[in-house]
Amino acid sequence: MRIMVIGGNGFVGRPLTRMLADGHEVCVLDAMRYGPPRFPPEELARLLMIQADITDPKQVEAVMRTFVPEAVIHLAAIHYIPECDQDPVLAARTNVAGTVNLLAACPPGCRFVFASSGAVYAPEARAHREDTSPIQPSDIYGFTKLHGEHYVRHMARQRGLAAVVVRLFNVIGPGETNPHLLPEILAQLLAGHRRISLGNLTARRDYIHVDDAARGFRAAALAGAVAPGETVTVNLGTGQAYAVGEILARLRRIGGADFTVETDPARLRAVDRPVLAADIGRIRELFGWRPRHTIDTALADLWERPDLPHHLTAKYRPAPAPRSAEVSPPAEMLRPAS
Repeated sequence: MRIMVIGGNGFVGRPLTRMLADGHEVCVLDAMRYGPPRFPPEELARLLMIQADITDPKQVEAVMRTFVPEAVIHLAAIHYIPECDQDPVLAARTNVAGTVNLLAACPPGCRFVFASSGAVYAPEARAHREDTSPIQPSDIYGFTKLHGEHYVRHMARQRGLAAVVVRLFNVIGPGETNPHLLPEILAQLLAGHRRISLGNLTARRDYIHVDDAARGFRAAALAGAVAPGETVTVNLGTGQAYAVGEILARLRRIGGADFTVETDPARLRAVDRPVLAADIGRIRELFGWRPRHTIDTALADLWERPDLPHHLTAKYRPAPAPRSAEVSPPAEMLRPAS
């Protein structure tokens, strides 16, 4: 099958692309916002990697027309909530208008899998269900994802697409590209800090291993029956929610790290729901997916091979010591070789 992964160079996109490349023809469309391709040469040789911006409809149309995908998995978005709040125009242009550009260019009959978020739900203490839980986003990111869902449903009917909306919860594991909670903790610890600055420590979240998240999107693209014009909505999480304090205790035990935590007022969000957890019965029923990893496995994998990009760790690294005697190279060393 010809499968296009939008944002395939990202956190969930990279393991998903690796899974799909084993048996399918895969095209990755990515803006490379976080740097060059994060695949070794032998893996790149199995992929069609295209750098393009989903906010540019002409670029999107050209790629779709050339590759003609049978399935599109759309993961690209401005994910980090503080960034969405600081630049809502960019968030809406990428998360909403970019989604519309992809939907408009998809071949009829294509299966379109849209990465939405648990952030579309109204706050409530129990696990969120797709069919009964109230919808009420509380931040810019959640609104952009909800608006994206609306366009997916409308354009799936209009263009005969078989659509799956996947409401993803909190992903953890190696290879994160945004400064979410766990990457922030790891970046500080890896830089040698033993006093960690964090925001809200009481919020409970449903943390899913990045490999389980990738498997969930693969199932949404390849398994089950979705008719052209239909949209199916599922949650992708674990059904278990943990407070930040519980995560820190588990991380101390798993990594053997001794550190203290202080609350940084600058990291506190004006809007931060107390609980966010998924009911995952529907994705199990429709697509045969269930999580394989525990929270401890996810934390252990992150601790042992964090694979964090430079932009997440650089701010915590100490500045290099100044050189006492800086000597300029001879002029002839600065000339290009003849």
